[in-house]
Amino acid sequence: MQAIDLHVHSNRSDGTFSPSQLVDYAMEKGLKAFALTDHDTVDGLDEAIQYAKNLKPAAGAVPEVIPGIEFSTEYQGQDVHILGLFIDYHEESFRKQLKEFVDSRTTRNQKMCRLLTDAGIPVTYEDMLAEFPDAVITRAHYAKYMLSHGYTKSMAEAFDRYIGDHCPCYIPREKVTPVQAVELVLKAGGVPILAHPVLYHMSDGRLDTLVSELTDAGLVGLEAVYSTYNAAEERQMRNLAAKYGLLISGGSDFHGSNKPGLDMGNGYGKLFIPCSLLDNIRSAASALRQ
Repeated sequence: MQAIDLHVHSNRSDGTFSPSQLVDYAMEKGLKAFALTDHDTVDGLDEAIQYAKNLKPAAGAVPEVIPGIEFSTEYQGQDVHILGLFIDYHEESFRKQLKEFVDSRTTRNQKMCRLLTDAGIPVTYEDMLAEFPDAVITRAHYAKYMLSHGYTKSMAEAFDRYIGDHCPCYIPREKVTPVQAVELVLKAGGVPILAHPVLYHMSDGRLDTLVSELTDAGLVGLEAVYSTYNAAEERQMRNLAAKYGLLISGGSDFHGSNKPGLDMGNGYGKLFIPCSLLDNIRSAASALRQ
């Protein structure tokens, strides 16, 4: 039985594979489909989709590339991520709002560069763009920069000393709320999904409240199958999804070498995401556009 992967990142955000390389790798892995869900950007989607269209099947079928995005949002002071699948990423109002979102990230990055320079790590935003062309700059990129230029001995040290939460060179970015992200995905004709809820380490009551609020706003699915979940956690997420009538989604959260040991399609070795989950989400996307 073929598998799918509905949560994958390219080097257009904080992954290490190009969008085209992801298509090749998904084909090598025998995946029927994967969703490219870069953080707060859709810049890699045209490349991946066009590359897949131009491939001629050789050893196996060409995987379907599902247009997606992963929004970084904030809920009561905590990061919460919303996936959007089957989005119309060329839709004008969606592109406009996404640009405003990215612009706020640019302002934040410029401030962080000034703080790092003051701390003895001379770097400009232009330096970061030159080092990581075509990428949406995140803190992971700063950590890589500091490591490769000899300012730290590891990426972990960069976070611990400089850019981690509450560290001297950290600037929080303006974030949309999860409800706003759900609404934005819906406006783009996509299917909004709450990403990896277990990772937020919320109490059961607080997570239930979040899911209830998002369901009222139009949430359609919940990522109940995920690389790091154990059997009990997956069962809990499936039950939570059932309680609110949400579809089940699943993904590896593949980032290439930025997440060592975590592979596309099968996570840390035991992940399997059946095609039936995609069929349900595709049907929901069609219904939302009617």
